[in-house]
Amino acid sequence: MGYTVTQVTCKEAQEVSPSTSYPGVSPAAAAAATTGTRDQDGVRNPGVLAGRALSENEADCIRGQVILTRDPGPATNGQARPPCKGMLKVWENKEVRCPSGQAPDDSPMALHLYSPRLQLDETLEQMQQGTLMRKVKSKSWKKQRYFKLQDDCMTVWYKSKKNGNTKYTFSISDVETVREGHQSEVLQSLAEEFPPEHCFTVVFHGRRGNLDLIAGSPEEAQCWVRGLRRLVEIVTKMDQQEKMDQWICDWFQKADKNKDGRMSFKEVRQLLKMMNMDMNEDHALRLFQMADGSESGTLEGEEFVLFYKALTQRDDVLGVFQAFSQDGKKLTLLEFVDFLQQEQLEGENTQEFAMELIARYEPSESARARHVLSLDGFLLYLRSPEGAIFNPAHEPLCQDMTQPLCHYFISSSHNTYLLEDQLRGQSSVEGYIRALKRGCRCLEVDCWDGPSGEPVVYHGHTLTSKIPFKDVVSTLGQYAFQASDYPVILSLENHCGPEQEDLMAQHLKGILGERLLTAPLDARDPTQLPSPEELRGRIILKGKRAESLAHSPDEAPEGEASEDDDGLEAEEEILSQEAKRKAKKSQAKELSDCIIYCHSVPFCGFQPGLARRRPYETASLPEAKARKLIKEAGNEFVRHNAQQLTRIYPSGLRTDSSNYDPQEMWNVGCQLVALNVQTAGAEMDLCDGLFQQNARCGYVLKPAFLRDTGTAFDPDNPRSRAGGGPWSLAIQVISGQQLPKVAGSKASAIVDPLVRVEIHGVPADQARLETQAVDNNGFNPRWGETLWFKVHVPELALVRFMVEDYDKTSRNDFVGQFTLPFASIKSGYRHIHLLSKDGMAIPPSSLFVHVQIMELPYPE
Repeated sequence: MGYTVTQVTCKEAQEVSPSTSYPGVSPAAAAAATTGTRDQDGVRNPGVLAGRALSENEADCIRGQVILTRDPGPATNGQARPPCKGMLKVWENKEVRCPSGQAPDDSPMALHLYSPRLQLDETLEQMQQGTLMRKVKSKSWKKQRYFKLQDDCMTVWYKSKKNGNTKYTFSISDVETVREGHQSEVLQSLAEEFPPEHCFTVVFHGRRGNLDLIAGSPEEAQCWVRGLRRLVEIVTKMDQQEKMDQWICDWFQKADKNKDGRMSFKEVRQLLKMMNMDMNEDHALRLFQMADGSESGTLEGEEFVLFYKALTQRDDVLGVFQAFSQDGKKLTLLEFVDFLQQEQLEGENTQEFAMELIARYEPSESARARHVLSLDGFLLYLRSPEGAIFNPAHEPLCQDMTQPLCHYFISSSHNTYLLEDQLRGQSSVEGYIRALKRGCRCLEVDCWDGPSGEPVVYHGHTLTSKIPFKDVVSTLGQYAFQASDYPVILSLENHCGPEQEDLMAQHLKGILGERLLTAPLDARDPTQLPSPEELRGRIILKGKRAESLAHSPDEAPEGEASEDDDGLEAEEEILSQEAKRKAKKSQAKELSDCIIYCHSVPFCGFQPGLARRRPYETASLPEAKARKLIKEAGNEFVRHNAQQLTRIYPSGLRTDSSNYDPQEMWNVGCQLVALNVQTAGAEMDLCDGLFQQNARCGYVLKPAFLRDTGTAFDPDNPRSRAGGGPWSLAIQVISGQQLPKVAGSKASAIVDPLVRVEIHGVPADQARLETQAVDNNGFNPRWGETLWFKVHVPELALVRFMVEDYDKTSRNDFVGQFTLPFASIKSGYRHIHLLSKDGMAIPPSSLFVHVQIMELPYPE
């Protein structure tokens, strides 16, 4: 059976027989159809080459469909997109799905999968045909799997055998990058068995484990590496409208069970449940019939688009729009300026800003020319970064980076090498890669004598696996400055003898080279800590120096647990204190001399530290000790942290790698608040929320009252903060949009969402309020409830928006969240783009809120 593809402009489109090629099509248009360029009529190739016979695989993918490229959408960077007029028609030479010589029904959705950015080439075709590869988990676990790129070019599935059951693997949007060769520990362990040109690793966003694959030939490996990288680039560059288009298309394909490009009412009912919506059947039928213009009993192409638009009609946004629009149909430039000034509280140059927004988000070319904003453009603006709750001015590097290190909160990781729990978990360099990519600037390395003469990294006296120290340093050298240029502090927990300490020093110097700081800047005495700007691109060692070993943590007062002990004192007792002292006092000088600005010392109280004024000394405290000090001497702790670094680490009892609340440590100015970054939860949400500002560089400037050694501030007494009175925060939770289902729930399950708003800050600011739950509607729930808060120390407050699925009989389930600093909140009507448990975006899920912030006078 043969197939022919014909592409024409809308102007030239006509009914033709399958054997006719390019009837009435200009040569320029025909060339455009073949090459994917545009002619003067706007032809665009959606991804399938015209004018040639199709393979069976291609025919299966596009048989019997008509594809229209999507509408131009909003302008990008102020430039309008060229009009999309191209049409692609595919007919069978035999009368299988449509009569010979007759064009099939239009179905723009059916092959929306060919993005305007995407042209199907030989690489993607080969991926769609499928490839038999080995999936590898360890040296002994190597299973053959049949991997196949699905027709949507956005999903990869695999089969345990070529004809076995298909199992969902991953979406292209889940993929962060693809590494070639032996770029994982598992593949490195198989280096002698499989050459690097056969191997590649798929790296996912968040905390999901990597996928290691071995292809049968270098050509097959390269095909998948090239194809996946290309698709990841396309997804990464999708704008707001394209992501929404893709989301709609994904749902259409899931619901179109018989793959005929049409949606029956039964399929629509199933789709609504899949999309988290339990709509009244009569109402659903009315919407269905309104969209079914052909009265065929099915929705096809544009009819489905109309149905979706009716489902997603935003009455909440329409009300806001009409409140500022005189005619209810458009916002003039002056009306839009009024909205930006009165509701959004935008500052200077509002008219210029309004014109920029219209140029960027108004989809109508004529409206843009007249500087007016339609309802569609208004909604696009509200869903854009400029309409989000997080202040876009805080996204780039925007803080003073020239102050001493101790004046910053620094994103920090505890036992960075662990991917799981603290007793039996896997140690891996992936822990360092993930921490560095998320902006961590302080990493921990527990070093022990290795059996082969090389130091190893693992959680001592546990069953966690071991990795070579040299591999950790190599990973640091490769990834240290990919996410941020600012300094990395490597916290060494050194348990090695002098011989392997020498090797540690050699590896650090040999691999890191000039990036490793081995002498004070400008030959100055380290009597004052340098700034992140001065240390840009440098790696700083934190550890014990030989001359201070007489004050080892073993002699710390009141039985205080040392940083080395990490709360596991009982296990450490198997080594006598005398033996430990001897080992430590013979520390290799070469390693000791590399520790310049972060000398690890035992904590001996605040008064000695304030009297000695040695900013380069760093104490490490377990969470319980830190809490005790906060309660007993909050102000002294603040003043101590104004001139020295303090590191806080989790209790040794947290063997499950759970986390403590970092907020109470930040309240007293602790800089290195180390968390188990491998564990998702509220604590990591707070950490991600704090460090999303300032270009996610891992450094956030502390408020002025935490940088002053003479400060009177005490977290337990908000009035001790120099500055104005408390602030009122009123959040009207208006609506939600396309909320995700609870992970692992049934396809028919529908969430009952509620929204909880939490304030995290000083004790007087800790608060949480929530809305009522909305029954059986995660698609477009409406709340319309206002939650009121009083914030006494806004500089330290974080605001967390949490969406949960309400359950009467058990704990509510997580749906989505977003956390940001109080100081980064924008007033007015704002969208909150929700994140998953792993902190990843889950478009188009969002909340629509109205925010009002006012300063209040302190009562006399």
